[in-house]
Formats: sequence, C-alpha cells, structure tokens
Amino acid sequence: MLKEGKIVAAEGEEGEELEEVTKENVTTATETAAKKKKKKKKKSANENAEVESNGAVKEESTPEKVDLPHKNGKINDEDENDEEEEEGEGEGEATTGETPKKKKKKKKSKKKSKTANATETVESSISHQTEPPSIPVSKFFPDGKYPEGEICEYKNDNLNRITNEEKRYLDRMHFDDYNDLRHAAEVHRQVRKYAQKAIKPGMTMIEICELIENGTRTLIEENGLEAGIGFPTGCSLNNCAAHYTPNSGDKTVLQYDDVCKIDFGTHINGRIVDCAFTLTFNPVYDRLKEAVKDATNTGVREAGIDVRLNDIGAAIQEVMESYEVEINQKTYQVKPIRNLNGHSILPYQIHAGKSVPIVKGSSTVTKMEEGEYFAIETFGSTGKGYVREDGECSHYAKRQDVDQVTLRVKKAQSLLGTITKQFGTLPFCRRYLDRVGETKYALALKHLVDSGVVESYPPLVDVKGSYTAQFEHTIILRPTCKEVVSRGDDF
Repeated sequence: MLKEGKIVAAEGEEGEELEEVTKENVTTATETAAKKKKKKKKKSANENAEVESNGAVKEESTPEKVDLPHKNGKINDEDENDEEEEEGEGEGEATTGETPKKKKKKKKSKKKSKTANATETVESSISHQTEPPSIPVSKFFPDGKYPEGEICEYKNDNLNRITNEEKRYLDRMHFDDYNDLRHAAEVHRQVRKYAQKAIKPGMTMIEICELIENGTRTLIEENGLEAGIGFPTGCSLNNCAAHYTPNSGDKTVLQYDDVCKIDFGTHINGRIVDCAFTLTFNPVYDRLKEAVKDATNTGVREAGIDVRLNDIGAAIQEVMESYEVEINQKTYQVKPIRNLNGHSILPYQIHAGKSVPIVKGSSTVTKMEEGEYFAIETFGSTGKGYVREDGECSHYAKRQDVDQVTLRVKKAQSLLGTITKQFGTLPFCRRYLDRVGETKYALALKHLVDSGVVESYPPLVDVKGSYTAQFEHTIILRPTCKEVVSRGDDF
C-alpha cells in the first residue's frame, strides 16, 4: 500500500509480492539495455566490414544519420540523447575515427544553414530604398547595368533607325556613356521620390536643399569629379523662375501658397542629368503645373535627329498658351517665358552651346544631331513671360574656355585652385564653398567673376506677384531611338 508517498511493507504475502515485482522490473530493464548494446555492436561491425571491403566509409552513411525525419525540420532532443548513449556504450568495439566525422559534418551543415539565412536577410533588406534614402543605387544593380529611360521611336524618315544594323552597332559602342547617364538618372528618381513626400510647408529652404543634396551624395556615392551633384539645387519660389538656392544664413521658409521649382542635377563621370519639377500644396496651381508639364512633354515628343530647334519652340508655345489658370478669382493665360530655354549638354558642361527655345523664333535652321544630349525644359508664367536678374547671387561656374589667367589677388588664386579641384567646370554655389572649408572668400569670388574666369548666374524673376512653374527632362538622341533618360513614374 502507498502512504504519504512512501512504500509501506505489508505483512507476509504483500511483502513477497512487492519483492517479486521489483525483481521483474530490474530484469526487464537489464534485458532492454543488453538488446540496445547488441544492436549497436552489430551496426558497428557492419560499418567496419564496409571499411575493410571498400577501403573507405561510404558517403551514403553520413546523410542517413543527418536526414532522419523529425518534427518541424529539427532534431528531437530525446533522439540526440539516445544516439549519444548508444555511441558511448559501443565505443570499445566501434572504429574510433568514424563517429567524430559524423558529428563534425552535422555541425558544419548547421553553420552553413545559418550563413545562408543571413545572406537571404541581407538581400531582402536592400530590395527597397530606405526613407530617407541611404542605400547607394549601385547596391540595387550588382551587375552594373542601370535601367533605360523611356524609349521613343523617331518620326518620319528616321523610323527605320531602330532596326538598322549600323545604327545598332553605334548604339552598342556608346553603351558606357549611356549607362553612366542612366546611373545618374536612377539616383535622381529615387532622391526626388523621397523629396516629393518629405518637403512640407514650414521647412527652411536650406533644409530642403540639404535634404536633396545629402541624399544625392549618398545614393550616387560621391567621389570627387567622378560622381556627385551636377549643379546646385534650385528651389526658386513664385515669381522667381530659376537660379535661386539659399546662401548660408538665408532664413526663407516654404509657405503653403508658394510655387517652388525643384531643379537639381546628378552626374557620373561628367554625364549630367538635368531634371526639374514644380512642387505646390495649394490645388489652385494645379492647372499651371499641368500646362507646363504638357509643354515639356511636347518638346520631348517633337525632339529628334535633324529636327529644327525653332520648330520645337513653336510647338511648345502653342500647347502652353492653350491653357488658362484662375488664381484669386482672376484668370490668366499661361505664357512661356521667352528668354529661358532648354539646352544641349556635354560632359562636365551643363550648357553646351545649343539652345532649345520655348517660343516660335526666327527662321534659323540650327538642328538637333545624332548623338547629342539635351535638357528639354519649359517655364510657364502668369506674369509677362519675361525674366530679369534680381537678388543676391548664389550660382557660379568656372568658364569652359579659360585655361590660364593672371590674377593679382592671392586669395583669388587660392580660391580658383579650390574651385578647379572640387568642381571643375560644374556649377557650384556659396554653400558648397562653405562645405569644403573656404572662408572670407566674397571679395576673391567677385574678383574671379570680374576677371572673366568664373561666370555668375543671379536669380531670374518675372514681375512681382506672378507665379512661374517649370518641368524638365534629359534626353539622348541615340542612333537608333530617342531615350528620355530621366523619365519616372511621377512625370
């Protein structure tokens, strides 16, 4: 009988029965252990026979032990303990080098699995860009090939270019240049995607520019003149159409009713992507943006090899002037700003010589040519449709045609050395000079401008109280087709 968890021996027969039951349990346990031991010895003998007959352990024996079926793909803890006990009992007769090999292989398999899982985690973590953007674009394209922009066939006599074998060969010859530009365009798309969501009223203009420029530097992996920012970030407001970026100390704050033109550039090996859009928060300006966007797309559509530049301007003007916008209960016809133009682009040269007008001009026969790069940009205004220079200058660029010049001011010589090293002939602004450590350079910079070594680009404004908008794309006139390299899902 059981009493308080202890065995109490009854008199006579009950004590004898308890003794017999105990003996039977001990006998059964002994027999079971002997059977396990005998089974293990037999298994070890068979394995030794295989070693003696083949001279090596069969490879099939190892995976049989590792790939035992277990729940949830894991080895059951009780099974592992049983295997260790059996190996310990048969240690005297089993081959000494065999069991450790099996254990080692099993552990190696587990480590490999963990490494594979870690690799999958890293790959999945870069499938999308972060916010704010922090992963270089090159990480998304490990093969070094970047996505094409929008591909458009040429019109009229140029239609057969896309299948012409000679033209296709020329296309392949310039792949590296195209790929550099596509790389820069992908950086532009990812940075502006974040900027369009992140920029809000109440931010200072310096905060807006630094948001864009820091994102560009990170995503493009800035590297001197090999990769970086193409030109200062423009954030011109309202009647100011272009060439405004804040200098240090500028406390201008973006307002809900502002019309802000975000114009920034990226480059790889001097191949510049020049692309711009207009940012507004008040829906009253939506019609103005629609007019300018339509005009820019018209210019992109009309551009092509052997197309006269003035014909493009006439098409842009016709489309833009077909729009009207109502602001503050007053209706305005949208006017193209006639003294602002698109332009051709060369390596490290944002304005390369040819201008793409946005109004009908004279009967000059200047044409676009095969292999050229163009920035097709249009500006619409509710004012006069004509801009003039006004305000504190922030944009500068070293002139392309200046090789050597004698400068009387020592500080100007030093500043020119910094400009040449840091920017070459790419545009820069005062904030960029501050960033590289230049101080007290105002007089030296003015001397460089007065000497004709550096070109200044003051803000360009229409009449006070008017509103201006801008959209811009970079295109390549490839031998086979026209590629709108900066095209994105947004515009």
